[in-house]
Amino acid sequence: MSLFTREASSFFHTYKRLPLQIARGEGMYLFTADGTQYLDMFAGIAVNALGHAHPRVVRAIADQASRYIHVSNYFAQEPQIRLAELLLRHSGTARVFFTNSGTEAMEGALKIARQWGSGRGKTHIAGFSNAFHGRTYGALSVMDRPAYRDGFGPFLDNCDSLPFNDSDALRSAVGPQTAAVVLECIQGEGGIRPVTAAFVDTLKELRKQHGFLVIADEIQTGTGRTGRFLASEHFALSPDIITLAKPIGGGLPLGAILGAPSVADVLQPGMHGTTFGGNPVACAAGIAVLEEIEERGLMQHATEMGNLLLSRLRDCSSAFPKLCKEVRGVGLMVGLELTVEAEPVVAGMRERGILINGTDKTVLRFVPPLIVNAAEINRTVDTLREVLSGVSSF
Repeated sequence: MSLFTREASSFFHTYKRLPLQIARGEGMYLFTADGTQYLDMFAGIAVNALGHAHPRVVRAIADQASRYIHVSNYFAQEPQIRLAELLLRHSGTARVFFTNSGTEAMEGALKIARQWGSGRGKTHIAGFSNAFHGRTYGALSVMDRPAYRDGFGPFLDNCDSLPFNDSDALRSAVGPQTAAVVLECIQGEGGIRPVTAAFVDTLKELRKQHGFLVIADEIQTGTGRTGRFLASEHFALSPDIITLAKPIGGGLPLGAILGAPSVADVLQPGMHGTTFGGNPVACAAGIAVLEEIEERGLMQHATEMGNLLLSRLRDCSSAFPKLCKEVRGVGLMVGLELTVEAEPVVAGMRERGILINGTDKTVLRFVPPLIVNAAEINRTVDTLREVLSGVSSF
């Protein structure tokens, strides 16, 4: 019985698995059981910042696992505290809470906002159209995408999803009753769509006027992917709460809520908790990731390689004006919006040994490891041009 047959008979059918059986990974590459090599340009959906099987991460995991794997949050643990210190230093925030995932980080962030607002008469929380914050009820309550919400309601009260980048809609919806506004500065699942400077200016003006919190979802954009530690830095936005996940565990399950001084004292003992959040092995891996990013200058590298990727993709887009609509992104978080479905192009790239993925139906998403080099970017775009030249045959 094949691996895929076994999978189909064992799991809820929630995933559309790729027709590849991965045997191992090394750096920028994945290898299947039959020995085929694939250049990985989406890094486990923006998770593997240092690529696959990075020696520093592997060593950190093994060293910590040999000491202890789990003792619970009844104990102060050096890997947790060291990683928290690194996150606070890079983000300029005041407090950390570790979770198992990004969606749990968002759930906790919404709880902090509601708790903060409870004594102030503020219960309303607003998100934005086309956003993705996870699959728990809190996250779904501030999203509007039918594919994630249909059939799962009713959702939390006093939550809205407003039109993204629409300042007038934002002005009309928020007020003294608003506890928080939840924002991705660059929408990931939504098609690599950046917030506009004008919209951020309106948000900051309204926050000053009405006194609500800003929650920045940096789960996909954070930890150096855009060339800065947080994407919100590009927009001079200082969030009250930040959610992180994806790369901070080095591929192990780990998320984090970062809180500014404005919310530093909201949570008191017993008000929130987790059994596995801040697992010491995951935190040890996260320390290795952050130290490697800093020591190797990978945020600056992400800027340089991102500029190359954007330039090459814009040239490619110009060569195929009937197929390519827009190139957008920051650093190594880049999208190419097509006029056709993305999936056949993704499949064509895979057939030629390069892994990318599609999002928002028509957008090719490029979120490679931060270690990607110019040759790998050039190979990717050259191959994309080859695929697009035959797109009419799909």
